[in-house]
Amino acid sequence: MAKVEKMIATVLAFEKKLVPSDGYLYGTTWEKRYQTTTPLKLIEKSVRGTISNRLKDAIKNDPLKLNAEVEKPNLQKVDACALGEHHDTLKLHFTLKVLGGVEKPSACNNEAFNQAYATAAKSYVEQEGFTELAKRYAINLANGRYLWRNRVGAEKVEVVISAGSDTWTFNAHDFSLKNFDSSHANVLALAQKIADALSGKIPYLLLNIEAYALVGTAQEVYPSEELVLDKGKGDKSKILYSVNDVAAMHSQKIGNALRTIDTWYPEFDDKKTAIAIEPYGAVTNLGKAYRTPKDKVDFFNLFDKYALGESLANTEQEHYVMAVLVRGGVFGQSGKE
Repeated sequence: MAKVEKMIATVLAFEKKLVPSDGYLYGTTWEKRYQTTTPLKLIEKSVRGTISNRLKDAIKNDPLKLNAEVEKPNLQKVDACALGEHHDTLKLHFTLKVLGGVEKPSACNNEAFNQAYATAAKSYVEQEGFTELAKRYAINLANGRYLWRNRVGAEKVEVVISAGSDTWTFNAHDFSLKNFDSSHANVLALAQKIADALSGKIPYLLLNIEAYALVGTAQEVYPSEELVLDKGKGDKSKILYSVNDVAAMHSQKIGNALRTIDTWYPEFDDKKTAIAIEPYGAVTNLGKAYRTPKDKVDFFNLFDKYALGESLANTEQEHYVMAVLVRGGVFGQSGKE
């Protein structure tokens, strides 16, 4: 017991190894998508919305009160973003830096734990070489998952990725959002580059990503929405993200899409969909954690074993633990129960 207590790191943190930039949105035409693009700007609209929320029984069961309620003006100011009247294609541009050094925490206050973890991490790098994780990241780059709502209903989606003198072009619709079974030559070549960076074989990898989505002439597109905590009366009810007057997507939103590779959680066979790599398998829009401490498949249960040299049930659990460390975070353990 005393030995285990000595191995507790109360201060433990890892820096993220996939570092996306913000994504910038441009309008163009499919035929001239490589030649000319126009930065997209946000548009402010003042609209009168309708009452669509669920009403109290006292109101909805009384026709007079219901009529009075729906006649109330629901005035709103909102941000919107759309392609120009002569454009039919959205271009999303961002960069991604891939770093190594996952075997070295950015902060750790226990030398014995640090040494034990470093041994386990180096063993994973030697045996697995990040090839499985790198392949999944590469497929998420190829399938355009980071376009989020902009991908839905797009007639064509093309992704062009470059690194130095290497360039790879993908038809995003050729790659599934639900599984990572692909042996496409360009995917494997890109994955090898990513794996080399994560494993420390090269100092870093910088990828330039351009995604083109044929969404339709003058169609609305969807930058990130800002979270406004102190909204006052009369302020805009929806504020979209922009950088230097160019509509943009948060780097966090892009990062979440790239790490949506977890098909190893217990309910995957029923759900048939990947979730983002998170310590408790949290999916906020569903209000559910798919990796619970009760089932002992959360990150902390698995990491505490793996970091101290214990074997996990299967290689998939090792992939998951290392993917969380690539994600980064603060994982210190309290010395008190």
